[in-house]
Amino acid sequence: MTSDTTLAEALAAGTVVLDGGMSNQLESAGHDLSDELWSARLLAERPEAITEAHLAYFMAGADVAITSSYQATFEGFAKRGIGRERAAELLSLSVESARDAASQARAKGVARPLWVAASVGPYGAMLADGSEYRGRYGLTVDELERFHRPRLEVLAAARPDVLALETVPDADEARALLRAVRGLDTAAWISYTVDGVRTRAGQPLEEAFALVAEVDEVIAVGVNCCAPEDVDGAVEIAARVTGKPVVVYPNSGETWDAEARAWHGRSSFASEQVRGWRDSGARLIGGCCRVGPEAITSIARTLTPA
Repeated sequence: MTSDTTLAEALAAGTVVLDGGMSNQLESAGHDLSDELWSARLLAERPEAITEAHLAYFMAGADVAITSSYQATFEGFAKRGIGRERAAELLSLSVESARDAASQARAKGVARPLWVAASVGPYGAMLADGSEYRGRYGLTVDELERFHRPRLEVLAAARPDVLALETVPDADEARALLRAVRGLDTAAWISYTVDGVRTRAGQPLEEAFALVAEVDEVIAVGVNCCAPEDVDGAVEIAARVTGKPVVVYPNSGETWDAEARAWHGRSSFASEQVRGWRDSGARLIGGCCRVGPEAITSIARTLTPA
């Protein structure tokens, strides 16, 4: 592969390593994320910290950096008194920060292709109350499409390699997102957050993944921000139903308490699991919340041919 290789081409050739959790990497560097904007707040206040977090993952072995725009929305920024023009600048900056990190990684000797995925979180992420783990917001598909489309347009204009439509809890929101990416001339992946073999909203994954099967813009489909033990069944279903490369990046296995804004329990994430995910059809593999650079290095070593 060369620096001009597209992510879709790389997925056709083999496995690609994703990064880990942005928030845990920022917190480990001493940044306070006790805010409804979460890591997106640092786009306005400390953008260099975002770049440093991306660089840590590239140096750890990640091939793809997922931007800090998960909770970056026009509505969320407006609550903090940030107008639409500045909010659009911050959304674009999330992509630029990841690009800067890739350039720094190359300057440090990283020769493999590096890609940037622009994170698009669900409507529930903007609410910052744990709704992304429930779905069923009381909005129509049309209303959700109108919410997502403006920031998708801004992120696509910043020219990421792919749009990461991630942590989607509900098939209705997936329908809205799939409508919203039409005509943007940017590849996308879509990943549900799940409980067993159902979305968080309770729909069977066969039905949720079937929505994606014929959408040309989507180059991968799968799950993220779920327990590691929920990945196996989801990978098999996603590969069988869609025929597309599968993306998986679960949490550490700990449980998020939205009211206390804290994690509880023990990690059950083990890099050895990735061989099974790969053998079942996973091609984009990494970690989400509480999965750090050390785990990404282990994943990269596991997936690299001897």
